[in-house]
Amino acid sequence: MSQLTSRTPAAARPGLRRLVAGVAASVAALTSLSTAPPAAHAQDAPARENRLTVTVRDAGGGADGTYEVRCRPRGGSHPDPAGACAAVERNTRWGRDAFAPAPRDAVCTLQYGGPATARVTGTWAGRPVDAAYDRTDGCEIARWDRLVPLLPEAGAAGRA
Repeated sequence: MSQLTSRTPAAARPGLRRLVAGVAASVAALTSLSTAPPAAHAQDAPARENRLTVTVRDAGGGADGTYEVRCRPRGGSHPDPAGACAAVERNTRWGRDAFAPAPRDAVCTLQYGGPATARVTGTWAGRPVDAAYDRTDGCEIARWDRLVPLLPEAGAAGRA
């Protein structure tokens, strides 16, 4: 079994497995409903509002640096602006922040994904963005990986 680390105080953990199972069942039930609001797409906002600045550090493989990304029309200094925009659009949903941090009470695998860090600032879908990323545990690694290729793929440093 994988080791887990929690951002929840130890006193709150005894019933955590039951809680997680109950939440998972609730989420499954809710996602099966057809009344969910439609996905919010970045194209609904004016193009001038879909600009991001991505600063990557310690990723290696030539991925470190600061990149600009513009979507609709796509452009900027990012090595893959089309892929970067698609990654953010794929994670944009009505009423949810595509750049939100992992929940404070999340149970995360105890693993280390490397020293890479990133910061994303700007405006997306008319809302300000200021999000920090790292790869310090399973939750943060998953959060990073959801935005590849806006953020560089892990292990890219080993490939040339």
